[in-house]
Amino acid sequence: MKTVQLFIFLFVFSVCVTAQTTELENFLNSQSSIQSVEKITGNSFFEETFKIMVKQALDHSDTSKGFFLQRVFIADKGKNTPVVLITEGYTANYAASPRYLNELSPMLNASQICVEHRYFGQSWPDSVNWNYLTVKNAAADHHCIVELFRKYYRNKWINTGISKGGQTAVYHRTYYPEDVDLTVAYVAPLNFAVEDKRHQKFLKTKPGTADQRKRIEDFQIAVLKARKEIVPKLVEYSKQKNFTYRIPINEVFDYWVLEFPFALWQYGRPPDNIPALDAKPRDFYDYMMNVSEPSYFSVEAMDGIKSFYVQAARELGYYAYDIKPLKRYLMIKSAKHYLEKIFLPSGLKIKYERKTALEVKKFIKTTDKNILFIYGQYDPWFASSFHIPQKENLLKVVNPGGSHSSRIQNLPEKQQKLVRNMLEKSLGFHIDIN
Repeated sequence: MKTVQLFIFLFVFSVCVTAQTTELENFLNSQSSIQSVEKITGNSFFEETFKIMVKQALDHSDTSKGFFLQRVFIADKGKNTPVVLITEGYTANYAASPRYLNELSPMLNASQICVEHRYFGQSWPDSVNWNYLTVKNAAADHHCIVELFRKYYRNKWINTGISKGGQTAVYHRTYYPEDVDLTVAYVAPLNFAVEDKRHQKFLKTKPGTADQRKRIEDFQIAVLKARKEIVPKLVEYSKQKNFTYRIPINEVFDYWVLEFPFALWQYGRPPDNIPALDAKPRDFYDYMMNVSEPSYFSVEAMDGIKSFYVQAARELGYYAYDIKPLKRYLMIKSAKHYLEKIFLPSGLKIKYERKTALEVKKFIKTTDKNILFIYGQYDPWFASSFHIPQKENLLKVVNPGGSHSSRIQNLPEKQQKLVRNMLEKSLGFHIDIN
């Protein structure tokens, strides 16, 4: 009798456990391309959140080359909701946090799917072949995710990303224009060279006032003049942090100073807080460290995002440094080819392929698909922003005085209204931005 009772108890228990499995979880477990499913604690805005690993082809044009597992986070608001597809450009560690909520998700009452970029975070192949790290392969990754989840989510789809993620969203839309109903690209550049010169021209003429820009250059000169006092501090800092460099420490110092205006304006730090020119070298050093640490140029930092530099060298491009105004105070004779010299994996030679940027440029010029671009007026990346024709399906919104942190939520009311109208026109339902 006890045996029968135990059997009945176990049967009822197993039925109850099975009943607790949601429709989404059953869907995830039924898909052959999904290799693992883990329920995690997500933002309370969503009903449930999962981390999954999706099998993707290394080369989508030739699956015989092998496969890798791509990390994807699914935050579900309901089967019939719109989907915000986040085309992350780097690692997606943040998406595992219960605090993470893309700003579009509550605006649209949407589910969100965050896709970690190939060759970042946990989305690496077993052996690294850089030839498969291409814009088209990454776009195909996102296409596969859309095809997979359109079987479950049948409402509107929006792809979006910030900075490199914004680039990635536009690239995805370029090669798979029917995948989504709207693209929202934040502070996304379109560069046309490994060392694009437009950013340096921008820094000399656009952000802030002429007096503020002169103050920045004067400060750079003052810092360079204090080389003898500041470089030993860099040496000590690097020892404490266990940072190493491919170039001599005095060259690190030079590049650190060259980087200063870009870093300052990128995240909207007020130039009025720059130390006076007669301040002590220690004050110069402390302020420089507060704006941008020289660890950016270290081997250790490079190793964390080396995939980005490979992409920059091959297709994405990056920015140049103009040494002319500071040349007499610098030890480096030229900053040309600095990306290869400092950041590319050792021994790797890559030829820049401008055709990718040109294909994307042509797509933007000719497309009838809905795309929204958001930029900050003083962000150096605005220098290489997408140029769009005057068409109803395209909107470029610039946050006055804004930085790389420009988002819909921090736009002025006038720009927010433009964004809301674009969202409503593209998606066909009322949007509450606030």
